[in-house]
Order: sequence, then structure tokens, then C-alpha cells
Amino acid sequence: MHATLPLMRHYGFPAIRRGRLETLQVNLGYRCNQSCVHCHVNAGPNRGEQMSRETITDVLAFLEVAGVRRLDLTGGAPELNAHFRELVLRARELGAHVIDRCNLTILEEPGQEGLAEFLAAQRVELIASLPCYLEDNVDRQRGKGVFAKSLRALARLNALGYGRAGSGLELDLVYNPQGPVLPPPQGRLEVDYKRILGERYGVTFNRLFTLANMPIQRFGSTLVSKGQFNEYLALLHGAHRAENLDSVMCRSLVSVDWRGFVYDCDFNQMLDLPLAIAGRKRPQLSELIGRDLAGQPIAVRDHCYGCTAGQGSSCGGALHD
Repeated sequence: MHATLPLMRHYGFPAIRRGRLETLQVNLGYRCNQSCVHCHVNAGPNRGEQMSRETITDVLAFLEVAGVRRLDLTGGAPELNAHFRELVLRARELGAHVIDRCNLTILEEPGQEGLAEFLAAQRVELIASLPCYLEDNVDRQRGKGVFAKSLRALARLNALGYGRAGSGLELDLVYNPQGPVLPPPQGRLEVDYKRILGERYGVTFNRLFTLANMPIQRFGSTLVSKGQFNEYLALLHGAHRAENLDSVMCRSLVSVDWRGFVYDCDFNQMLDLPLAIAGRKRPQLSELIGRDLAGQPIAVRDHCYGCTAGQGSSCGGALHD
């Protein structure tokens, strides 16, 4: 695995500061039932890092005291954490809106029986990764048979009400480009996704999010191996739009890793760039309880252009049309 952080000092991303904290994003571990080429986490079946019950207790304490009402669960496959369902239940009892970043195929994994029904009962918002509406493209990126499994999962979720008008069960899909290119316009691609998935498979969903691939971890290392890293960074930098700076997710989100350490975003977590707090080299979430982060500087490097290039890219999709 090539280290990419030392290669990110060419352009100098603009300095930005935090606003009001609205979302707590928690990475429950790096174990996943898939190993995707574009994965910025380098997740896979052989990763053993998993958040402990003690750290999950800190997450719940922070939610209760800080008044943050959006809990965004990610991984790896967050559902593979042994305490996933307990965390969802407790967070919902605290009044938090819970988001599960789901790869869809996890619904067919042994031990995940009843997962779809549990998510629906707890009214968890699903942001599900489906990098294309074409079978060949998905299987090339994620492995043979992944597209068929994903379609079965979507049909099952639709049957529970997810993605159906008036149900209140949100089901959003995520698109990633196949290589070192920017994603196409989100609105136009969403129309294509809805038309093709609906006509061919009878699948419905609420929104499509387009995300730029980040030049870090597995994807970044692949770029280095192919001699495309500098070219891709130049593409991101050249497509930078200053108006996207006001909407980037790190202004209103903090990211927590499986050990409880805190970062400005999930991408900084993967680069080991911790949140900057005076007197603390590597703060943990428990140390932030009761602390106002508004106005604090955000750690930036050249990968941040991935969030401001073109239409912009964040955990909630494009920032502008």
C-alpha cells in the first residue's frame, strides 16, 4: 500500500473553520464483506478493527450531552460490528436520526438475518452503495455476483417500504466513478438510475448521491501504482469551485474511528490527520463532551479538493448542480 499523504503538498487547500456541529459520523470498524477498488477505507473481510462496547458508550454519552441529532454509521460494513443493533436502538431512544451506510449485499450475509426488518422498524435512513445501474460495471468494481445480490436487497427493502413515496423510510443510492475522473452531474444521472432500475428491475429509491473517489488508501495507492496520482490531483485542483467551501461536510460533522479518536472527516481519519484541539495531539470523543467546536480550524490537505471539485462531493452527495 502506497502512502499518499506525503504526496499532498502541492496546491495548498484554502483554510476553513468549523461551524455548528450537526452530525456525528462513527466508523464502527474496517471489516467488510466486500473489497472495492475505490474504497478509501481499505476495508475488507480480513480487517479486524471493530469498535468496542466501551467506545460505543462514549458515542451515546456524546449524543445525549451534545444535543447532536444525526448519527451517521459507517465502516467497512457497520452492520458487522457486534454492537451495531444495540447502538441503533439506544441512539433512537435518545431521539437521534440514524443513518446506515449500507453496501446492500450485507443483507444476505450469514448472521444478518432480520437486518432489513430491524432497520425498517427503527426507521433508519439507508445510504446504499450501488456504483452503477449496469451489472458488468458493478461486478467489475465489486466482485462477481454483487449486482444481483444488490438488486435482491433493494427489492427486499422496497417491500418493507424503503424508497416508497409516503413511507418515511429513506433509501438513497451512491454512485462512484469507475476510475480517476469526476462524477457526472448528479441530477441527470439520478434520472437515468431511476428509469433503468425501475423499468428493468422494478426498484425504486429516493435520491442518488454522486461521490468523487478520494486519492487515499486503496484507490490512492492504485493511482500511484499506475502513475496517475499527480494527474488526478491536478484534475481535482483544476476543477475546484470556491463556492463549495461553504457546504463541505467537515464544517458540521466530526468523524470518530473505531478506537474513539476524532477527526474532521472520514477521509482525514484514513490519513491519520486528527481533529485539532489545543493541548491534545490526538483527542478522543470522550474529551469533547461539553466542548464547543465552532470556529476551530479544520485539518486540510490536497485530497480536500475531492470535496470541492466541480459540483462538489460530500457524504450527502453533490453540493451544487
